[in-house]
Amino acid sequence: MCGIVAYTGSRPALPILLEGLKRLEYRGYDSAGVALHEEGQFQIYKQAGKVSALARSVAGVPLSATTGIAHTRWATHGAPTDPNAHPHLSYDGEVVLVHNGIIENYAALRARLAAEGIPFASETDTEVLVHWIAWHRRRRPHASWEEVLREAFASVEGTFGIAMLVRSEPGLVILIRRFSPLLIGLGEGEFIAASDATAIVAYTRRVVYLEEDEVALLHPSQEAPQIFSLADRRREARVEYIDWDVSAIERGGFPHYMLKEIFEQPNALRDCMRGRIRQEPLEVRLGGISSVMDRLLAAPRLTLVGCGTSWHAALVGEYLLEQLARIPTEVEYASEFRYRDPVIGPQDVVIGISQSGETADTLAALRLAKEKGALALGITNVVGSSIPRETHAGIYIHAGPEIGVASTKAFTAQLTALTMLALHLGAARYTLDRTLHDTLLEALLRLPDQVEATLHALNEPVRALAERFHTVSNALYLGRGYNFPVALEGALKLKEISYIHAEGYPAAEMKHGPIALVDEGMLVVVIALRDSLYEKVLGNVQEVRARGGRIVAIATEGDTEIQAYAEAVLYVPEVPEPLSPILTVLPLQLLAYHAAVLRGCDVDQPRNLAKSVTVE
Repeated sequence: MCGIVAYTGSRPALPILLEGLKRLEYRGYDSAGVALHEEGQFQIYKQAGKVSALARSVAGVPLSATTGIAHTRWATHGAPTDPNAHPHLSYDGEVVLVHNGIIENYAALRARLAAEGIPFASETDTEVLVHWIAWHRRRRPHASWEEVLREAFASVEGTFGIAMLVRSEPGLVILIRRFSPLLIGLGEGEFIAASDATAIVAYTRRVVYLEEDEVALLHPSQEAPQIFSLADRRREARVEYIDWDVSAIERGGFPHYMLKEIFEQPNALRDCMRGRIRQEPLEVRLGGISSVMDRLLAAPRLTLVGCGTSWHAALVGEYLLEQLARIPTEVEYASEFRYRDPVIGPQDVVIGISQSGETADTLAALRLAKEKGALALGITNVVGSSIPRETHAGIYIHAGPEIGVASTKAFTAQLTALTMLALHLGAARYTLDRTLHDTLLEALLRLPDQVEATLHALNEPVRALAERFHTVSNALYLGRGYNFPVALEGALKLKEISYIHAEGYPAAEMKHGPIALVDEGMLVVVIALRDSLYEKVLGNVQEVRARGGRIVAIATEGDTEIQAYAEAVLYVPEVPEPLSPILTVLPLQLLAYHAAVLRGCDVDQPRNLAKSVTVE
C-alpha cells in the first residue's frame, strides 16, 4: 500500500526520488519523506500530507547527493503525523530506512529495545525495526550485512519491504523483502528500486524482482545487485523486462486517470483476447494454463478468491463456470478464506483474482491452498508480480497499468478472462453445446466495439444524470443473476470515490430488509435487462416505485416498456446473458465518476484507500 523508491548512482538522487513518489501516489498514502546520503551524513525530510508539499519543502536542497530513499506512507501503526512519517533514523544515527508492511511482534521487540535504554520518537512499528537492525549491527560491528540481517530478522514476524541506507557506507542501498513487493531497475552505473514498476519505467525497463525473504545490496560500483536470502541461499539476478512504457501511466489529455481507464476498456478487452481466440475452428486457447489442464478438468470443484472489485469479478465467474463448464464453484473473500481452516485437498483448484498481483490476503489464500496440495492459479494484470510468481499457472488479463484507485478496466478484463476460461473448460469437458459456445465466442469478439460505442453514447447522458443525483445521501443498487455482482460493483464504485453511502443487493432480497430504507429521496439503480429474469426484476422495480424511490434503470436497447417505471433509463446493447456484466457496469462506472467530480472529491486518490492492499 505504501510506496518505496530508492536510488544510487551518479545522478542527483532527489529529483528521481520525488518523481518516483509522484508516480506512486495512486497507491494511497497520508505522509511522505525522503532521506539523502552525502559525505557520511543523512539529510532527512518528511511530513504528513501530499508529495507536492514535500517537494516544496525541499525545493532549495542542493542536488549533490547521489544516493537516497523515499517513501509514501499509508498509516497502520500511529496516526499520519510528521514524527510517524518515514524515513526513520536509528538511535545511533547509523541506519535510516523506509518500510512497507506490518511488524506483527513489534511490541515485544520494542520492549526488548526499551530495556536496553533505546528511546523512541514515534508510534510506528517501523521505528522499532530500524532500532532493532542498528542494535544488532552494534553488537556485531565486524560481521557482514548478511550475518547481521539474518540474525536480526530471525526474530521479526510480519511483512516488510525495506529500503535502507548506512551512514558509514556511502552509495550502498540495502533492500529486504518478505511478502511486500520490491523490484530493482538496472541502469548504466545506477540502480533505481521501488515497490512498483511505475516509479522505474521512466528510467529503465530492465528489472530484477526480489523473491520472498531475499536481501539485495546495491552499489553503483557493481554491475548487478548482490542478492542473498535470509535463509542462507544465493542466486544470480534474473533480469526481466517491463512490457509497457511511461506513456501508459500518463493521463493522456483526460482530467483523471479513472476516466481515461474507463475509456481504455475497449482496448483492454482486445488485448485480453489477443492471440487467445482461434477462428478455425472457433475456440479459446489459454497457454498460461495448458500445463495444468489435466488437473483442472479433473477437479471436483473450483474456489475463486479475491477482494473488493476482484471478488465481484469472481462472483460473475461463479455463474460462468457453473453454467458453461458445469464445475461446482465457490467464491470466497480472500481475507476470510485462510482463517476458517477451509477444507481443501489435492484435488481442489483455488484461483486467486487480483489486479495488482500483490493483494496480501489473496496471496496468503493461494499460499494456503498450495500448502494443502491444491492447484493454485492466478488471474492478474501485473506481469512479474507475486501471485503469478507463486502460483502453478494462470492468466494475465493484459489490461495495461491501472492507476486510478477505483478499478474499472481491470474489472471488465477480469470478466473477459473468466469468460474465456469458462468457455475453454466447457469445450474441453464437453458440457457446452457447440452452438452456444460459438455464439458466445462470436459475441465476445464483438464486445470491444460495443463497449466503445456504449461509452461514447452514455458519457454525456450519465454526466447530466449525475447532476440530478450527486447530492443524494444514500443509494441502492439492484440486480439479479449475472448482474447481481454488477450491482455490488456499482455500489462500491459510488461509495469509494464520491463518499455517497451505497449498497448492492440481489433485487429479490430487497423485500427482506433493505426496502425499509426506500423513501422519496432514495436513489435506486436497477439493472433490468430483457433477459431470463426480466419480469422478476420489473416486479422488484414496482415495489420500489410504490414507495417513492427514484429509479434509474440500466436496460436493453429498444426496451420502451421500462420507461414507464423509471425516472431515467440508460441503455446498453443486447448481448448474450453471460456477457452482459461487461456492458452493464459501464454506466455505473461513469455515474460514480461524474458524481464524484461534481461533489469535488479526489477521484483518483479517494480518502483512506490504497490501490494495492499489500497489508492485512
